Amino acid sequence: MKKQDEHRLVVALRAVFRALREDLWTTGYDPVSRSGRRSRWLAWLPVLTVALVLLTALITVSNVGVLGWGDYQLGIWYSLLLAGGQSMALVVAIFRPVAAWWVATIVMVIIAWVVEPRITPEALFPFTGSGIVLQAAVLFLLALRVRPRAVVEALTISVLAGVACSAFASRPHDSDVAPAVAILATAVVVGASLRGRQVARTELVVQEEITAEERARRTLLEERNRIARELHDVVAHHMSVISIQAQVAPHLVENPSDELKENLAGIRENAVDALTELRRVLGVLRSEDALSQEVRHAPQPTLDRLDELIGNVRGAGLTVSTETAGTPRQLSPGVELSAFRIVQEALSNAMRHAPGAEVRVAIGYHSAGLTVRVTNTAPDGPATPSQGIGHGLLGMRERTAMLGGEFANGPVPEGGYEVVATLPLEDQS
Repeated sequence: MKKQDEHRLVVALRAVFRALREDLWTTGYDPVSRSGRRSRWLAWLPVLTVALVLLTALITVSNVGVLGWGDYQLGIWYSLLLAGGQSMALVVAIFRPVAAWWVATIVMVIIAWVVEPRITPEALFPFTGSGIVLQAAVLFLLALRVRPRAVVEALTISVLAGVACSAFASRPHDSDVAPAVAILATAVVVGASLRGRQVARTELVVQEEITAEERARRTLLEERNRIARELHDVVAHHMSVISIQAQVAPHLVENPSDELKENLAGIRENAVDALTELRRVLGVLRSEDALSQEVRHAPQPTLDRLDELIGNVRGAGLTVSTETAGTPRQLSPGVELSAFRIVQEALSNAMRHAPGAEVRVAIGYHSAGLTVRVTNTAPDGPATPSQGIGHGLLGMRERTAMLGGEFANGPVPEGGYEVVATLPLEDQS
């Protein structure tokens, strides 16, 4: 048992020294802030440095007077060297808090060791009055920059150093260790509390950024799922037509060969399998969809229903004008659906964010593409605050990107807003 206890003690001591080496034998420290507050703090750094330099000079003069001609009688040169070294630790603590604390503590021990044989019994020992202030200030700055465990270790070492200087004095003195411990502990508690508050704020900012990213990602996935559900009907329609045509084709040919029948049967079988897989995919996409069966199985809208959409919007009180350029023609179902949804989303955004505005919907047919342009004038009054995150612009952008087109949106010089989508298409005539 004795050997086991000794082994445990050795392991514990090694762990303690390892922790001390990691925490206090380093030049590392935490940044003041990882957010925008850091730049503001850095902007004030020169002012803070100048203020500390002036404070250091005043403390140095006071400390030199106490050590050189007061109760300690060190002389001008010794007191200037020791007081200056101890005071400069306060400035160094801004940039290297751990190193500054070591300097302040070691100089405190040296001062106690040098002055102990010559001081009067009434003199403060082992700390001087200005020495306590400096030590507390350095520990305060240290607590702002390192984790709590490290600053507690530093406080413990500082107190133990003062107790050791008092205990090993060659003659009895009035010890000031007890009030010094209270002052140093207060400085550490205040500094650690401020640091904890800053760390909590930083973590809150990080969590808010992560939450915003996750919300944006979820919104994007929801919009893509909605687009995929709508396009399912378009793809399923084509696959159904292929299946029916493959089934009917042998009856349209007189004496079809066995190879033709076999190939057409394979085409129909592949089309039916593709439809089955599409239904499975749609089941996954609609697993959390609360839409009614009527809405789910309703045909997807095309540009032929654009007049009906605009009529409904006018009935809601929005002034809408339309313009068509080029020769209208039959488009692919994907382009028709995307163009209709882009106009629908743009009109919805105008109703929400530009009350009382006039809206112009322009559809342009070109040889290589379809242009959809929706422009609204400046609103007559304030818009109703938006509830949550809208999917409008995101959906328009995703639909355009899906077709390989280009999308742009932004304010216009007159004070309104405009969205423009260019959808590439193939000649369907």
